[in-house]
Amino acid sequence: MTDQEPAGLADLRLAGGAQGFNWLPVFVADEQGLFEKHGIRIDYKRMGSVEKATAAVLDGEADLAITPPEGAVADFVRGGELRIVAANAVRLPMSIVARPGIGSLAELRGKKVGTSSLTEGTAIYTQIVLAAAGLHYPGDYEFALAGIHTKRWEALQAGEIDCAPQPAPWNFLAQDKGYNLLGEVSAAISEIVFTAVIGKASWLAANRDLVTRFLKALIEAHSVTNDAANHGITLPIFQRITTPDSESLARRGLEYMRGMGMWPQGLAVPDKALKTTIDLMVRANLLDKSKCDVAEGVFDRRYLEGAA
Repeated sequence: MTDQEPAGLADLRLAGGAQGFNWLPVFVADEQGLFEKHGIRIDYKRMGSVEKATAAVLDGEADLAITPPEGAVADFVRGGELRIVAANAVRLPMSIVARPGIGSLAELRGKKVGTSSLTEGTAIYTQIVLAAAGLHYPGDYEFALAGIHTKRWEALQAGEIDCAPQPAPWNFLAQDKGYNLLGEVSAAISEIVFTAVIGKASWLAANRDLVTRFLKALIEAHSVTNDAANHGITLPIFQRITTPDSESLARRGLEYMRGMGMWPQGLAVPDKALKTTIDLMVRANLLDKSKCDVAEGVFDRRYLEGAA
């Protein structure tokens, strides 16, 4: 795929782990014809985990991914090709959900915490939240690889784990079913690059026009998503990808996310959010503290500036 290909829709292979709630603007762009408007046809690659989504870009199986950026940061610091080109979500719309009988974060000592990864996303956030309650990993609790949020909910109900970080509206679903919300992740981590658009430097350089068009479409979709007047467009999509059987839960989750400013206007990557991502990697022993300044170079601003 190059920028000199014939007129018509250009295929773009877009990877993600679950392709769930944080992908709402992507599906809005698709269903509102915004990708087609900019000459793009999306080939969705649902990889099942954030590590696999990151690896798909690195291995050339996908062109871009929307996924937590920790893998890209680690690759960049090692001298690799992965880059962040935009932010997709900059808030953490999730709660620490525990089974009935566990009423506080302190009671998670010795318990099993479900997560989708040991090196990215939920594991990092959980460690920070629990550290504020005096619990540290490893030692005070254990992680269990329970999969994405829907799988974590199944594991909670089956008693395979004691708690898990769960995004809206699954946190509210769990609460309605008698599970306990022990704390909001956003209270401990106010701003972060939750999910980013990542690509491989060589591919990005060879396909700059395509990347720009993709970002322009997604910028427009974020504007649609963030406008409460477009509830008629966004709510049915959000319900379909979250809680198909409950419009009320979907509405609650969508309003919760929109209200906290989850989807950044213009796909902006705030300096504070990127610094927080890097700092949490250091605190989770995923990055050497001496590499913080180097790590910030993972964000290649040229593509977003071109789209803006």
